[in-house]
Amino acid sequence: MAEHHFYTNRLINEKSPYLLQHAHNPVDWYPWGEEAFTASKEQDKPIFLSIGYATCHWCHVMERESFENTEIAQLMNKNFISIKIDREELPEVDALYMDFAQSMMSGAAGWPLNVILTPELQPFFATTYLPPFSKHGLMGLKDLSLRIAELWASDERAKILSQAEKIVEVFADSIEVMGEEIPDIETVNVAADLMYKMADPVYGGIKGAPKFPIGYQSSFMLRYFAKYDDNRALFLVERTLEMMHRGGIYDHLGGGFSRYSVDEKWLTPHFEKMLYDNAILSQSYMEAWLFTKNPSYKQVSEEILSYVLREMTHPEGGFYSAEDADSEGREGKFYTWPYEEVIQILGDEGRLFCQYYDITPGGNFEGRSIINTPMSMQDFARKNKVDVEETKKKFAEQRKVLWKVRQKRVHPFKDDKILSSWNGLMIYSLAEAGVAFSNPTFIEAAVKSARFIHRHLWQDQKLLRRWRDGQAMYSGGLDEYAFLIRGLISLFEADCGTEWLKWAVELTTILEENFKEEKGAFYQTDGTDKNLLLRKCQFSDGAEPSGNAIHCENLLRLYQLTGEDSYCDQAEDILKAVRNYLDNYPPGYTYHVMNLLRLNDDDSPTIVVALNSKKEYEDDLKKIIGENFILNKVLIWQRNDIDLEELVPSTKEQTALRDQTTLYVCREGVCQQPITDFNQMKETLQKL
Repeated sequence: MAEHHFYTNRLINEKSPYLLQHAHNPVDWYPWGEEAFTASKEQDKPIFLSIGYATCHWCHVMERESFENTEIAQLMNKNFISIKIDREELPEVDALYMDFAQSMMSGAAGWPLNVILTPELQPFFATTYLPPFSKHGLMGLKDLSLRIAELWASDERAKILSQAEKIVEVFADSIEVMGEEIPDIETVNVAADLMYKMADPVYGGIKGAPKFPIGYQSSFMLRYFAKYDDNRALFLVERTLEMMHRGGIYDHLGGGFSRYSVDEKWLTPHFEKMLYDNAILSQSYMEAWLFTKNPSYKQVSEEILSYVLREMTHPEGGFYSAEDADSEGREGKFYTWPYEEVIQILGDEGRLFCQYYDITPGGNFEGRSIINTPMSMQDFARKNKVDVEETKKKFAEQRKVLWKVRQKRVHPFKDDKILSSWNGLMIYSLAEAGVAFSNPTFIEAAVKSARFIHRHLWQDQKLLRRWRDGQAMYSGGLDEYAFLIRGLISLFEADCGTEWLKWAVELTTILEENFKEEKGAFYQTDGTDKNLLLRKCQFSDGAEPSGNAIHCENLLRLYQLTGEDSYCDQAEDILKAVRNYLDNYPPGYTYHVMNLLRLNDDDSPTIVVALNSKKEYEDDLKKIIGENFILNKVLIWQRNDIDLEELVPSTKEQTALRDQTTLYVCREGVCQQPITDFNQMKETLQKL
């Protein structure tokens, strides 16, 4: 039986799951575009711009409470032209108005983000979640609508317009990119010292709550430890990764991390799972395993990636964006457990399981229990006088039983749009993990995703941002290009073919031609959207890394692979542009700090393996290289490929000597003597 709706607005024609969630609101929503802008001017109404995403809990709350309320909708339709944006489809619009909002609001900005604009798209009021009616000192949407309408019709309007114009002017004056010198290498030590001061030595991560799993900080600390042998860095990485895994922020049954924890112990998450978080965190755990060989880190990385392949993958290979926190109208219901249900499923044997995983009759979340492990397995086994390995094995079997039961529950909503940027992050992580763990399934999944993007989101020599339900839309920005290039380079290094390096170089050329700011950094957009008030260069890392930082890394890798000086020059230009920011607060620019470390590393090796006709030692060498953390390496598999020799001219001379598999190790364009003896190859690689 077809579902009946009293209202349907323009969003019904959109593909975004977030916009479609609002398609039956009585609010007369427009998508971002000319129709809305023209209506605002012709009807002389301000714009109510509302930005969110499909798995945002408070976006759901505001939609139910405010946008489905007919009284509120009537006021909005009378007084505004209302525009709804999926921040993941138009991140440059979201980022711009988020910056404006943070300058206008006394508290922290977040989503849902609601901004009132003039018909010229200039902002003059911003807020986040709004209830329908004012309460507890919080303005409601009804009172806001009436107040804005009153101001718009009064003599105050001229003042509002002037104020909005000045806000934009101030931001326009502040976005000039300055920088004449590369940051000093001492910045790396300053960044590490500041992170030590900010770190939580008990629970890991940054002190305080809420707590976000910032995987790239662990990546920096591992590199810092590798370079400077500072044990504090390794301690903080291990403490953070262990406590995050033990917390409720990790899905102990199905794998994968939630977006963040509301407390300092990583116990209570907002339960939505984002593709980008899990791509980044799988990489963090994989790298920690390379350093320490702690099997727990490998297990977590594999479980994250297996979750993505199982639950978040389109049949053709692209990766979906996110899973919601809510199911059956309740946050976390899918993931949490009543004690009685667990005992009913597992029987008396489940009591020890419940004790370890903090599943209690009273629960730790709204009467139910979030699975977490307050005590380490070693301490738990000692306290309960049980064998560690036997208990681990038993608990693993019991987790599978509970997972199978959980699979029959109503699942959270899945945002199944496919974003080229986030797929780029996952391609990178899968390729790197596939090499490290000698797991061809991960590498094949990375290749399949890259082919999906090439087939559906690469059109007329232009990368698009979003694909869903057969439709690709929105011009890719810096993040789309940079994140994908990074993944493609790793596919090439994973011996998946020169085609990926060729495409990476092609995408890099597009960025240089269409995104490069005259002083060296890269704009977020290509400048073709005339409705974007300002064209910005973004340097800071957020939930996702900075596109400029990731592309700086790309350029350094391409320089190391090809020897092409222009790549190094462009990378240095980005570091020059970010210098002032790094000098002021380096922890906010962690990826740039890692690039600075890489730029100053004279030991960065270029490894070339030229296989003979029998492909001797191929698997052994892949395993040796994959299982060892070789700081700032690049890797080339030479198979007498003409395309490769055009892209990397040095490989013309780096061949299998006398048809013997040959290893070449080069630094700064200077190569050691080629090695054909397997034991020597093994020793050389392990020393790296």
